[in-house]
Amino acid sequence: MALESSKSDGTPLQIPAIATSPASLTVPTEEDIDKDVQVSPYRFVILLLFSLYSLSNGFQWIELSIIRDVVKSHYSVSDQSVNWTALIYCASYIPLILPASWIMEKKGLRCSVVLGAAGTMLGSWIKVFATPRDLFWLLMIGQTIVACSQIFILSVPPRLATVWFGSQEVSRACAAGVFGNQLGIALGFQVPTLLVPMSEDHNLVAKNLQILFGVVAGVTSVVFIAILLAFREKPSRPPNKGQLMELPSDYRNTMRQLATNSSYLLLLISYGINTGTFYAVSTLLSQVSSKYYPDEGSRIGFLGFMLVVAGMLGSVVCGIMLDKTKKFKEITLIVYTMSMICMFAYTFVLPLGHVWPLFYIALALGFFMTGYLPLGFEFASELTYPEHENTSAGLLNAAAQLFGVLFTSAATELLGRFGDCPANLALSGAMVIGTIMTAFCKSDLRRQRAFAGESQTLPSVSLART
Repeated sequence: MALESSKSDGTPLQIPAIATSPASLTVPTEEDIDKDVQVSPYRFVILLLFSLYSLSNGFQWIELSIIRDVVKSHYSVSDQSVNWTALIYCASYIPLILPASWIMEKKGLRCSVVLGAAGTMLGSWIKVFATPRDLFWLLMIGQTIVACSQIFILSVPPRLATVWFGSQEVSRACAAGVFGNQLGIALGFQVPTLLVPMSEDHNLVAKNLQILFGVVAGVTSVVFIAILLAFREKPSRPPNKGQLMELPSDYRNTMRQLATNSSYLLLLISYGINTGTFYAVSTLLSQVSSKYYPDEGSRIGFLGFMLVVAGMLGSVVCGIMLDKTKKFKEITLIVYTMSMICMFAYTFVLPLGHVWPLFYIALALGFFMTGYLPLGFEFASELTYPEHENTSAGLLNAAAQLFGVLFTSAATELLGRFGDCPANLALSGAMVIGTIMTAFCKSDLRRQRAFAGESQTLPSVSLART
């Protein structure tokens, strides 16, 4: 009797049995497993291509809401209409994430990334032709297509890291995958304020918008071609023991397993609260800050830029800490708690009208709140192994988008009725709830046990999942 699995290149992997009864299975030895594990240097090319694609899409999330006054004046639309250029990213993700997860599981990483890059390019080019004042509807069509394409971005980093990187690199690789999206958002805060300043000359505004949209469309086209030519599905040999032991999954069984995992469900809601709060703060940054810093669009853009840049640093630092310590719950809880504290600080420092204290608070808020994103992905992968990472991460992002829409809409209403302090206090209160929920998550590191090659990883793979 033998247990047959498969290597990443499709070649059967026969593990000889040494048992004396038909019901027994043999656990592969460390030597057997180590022979088939090897990392590929091409993994860095794959990570770079994905990061560039993620950057080009993330840039467009905030590029219009950060120049809110320009867009309102040029297209003669309301604040809420401008906010929806960012909120459409959240709203489109929620109904599309389940089919996107199915495509990623059944068709693989390459198909998903190519589809997403193509959609990002198409939407970007549509926006190039939407600069006349009466074509805001066309602008929203292009923005919606770009937004829909992000479903093939947000849940990819943990899966890409596991498929391409060694067990000691996974957390850092996941953080680097998130890094590209954050860099795009950071540039989206700063570049539009420099290229499209406020002007009463609508012809000049249309010209500046066309330059902005044209540059973005050109970049997305280059990225799409590069991905089409060079992005590979997986390496010829598995890079870690977890991949070697992985068997094909059943999508319905995966959803059933996730729905009954109490720690994952707690993480799902707390992740949605944290990320939804960040989305609300980012989307409303221009609207809130302009009250205290009128006619200083570039300074507000720089504030948002530094908010995300600090988060990029936080992502890298947190990824390194996870790889070094493997303290997934502890680090996640510490970072979440610090995010909550910084949100309260932002709430009370903003009305003071002093730019430098706000600048430092924004740095700290970005470092912890955005730095939390890869922590959530990685902790979810640990709690749900051997379920596919793209599904667990996809649901995390769906929760983030749902809370993003709810929190941004609620904060917009509170902002209009009562001002920025009650709106930010409501978001801070939500962060308290998220911190408590994170504390109740169990530290069940299933994937780490698989990476270590422990025998208990075999029973976690159901024979029904074939």
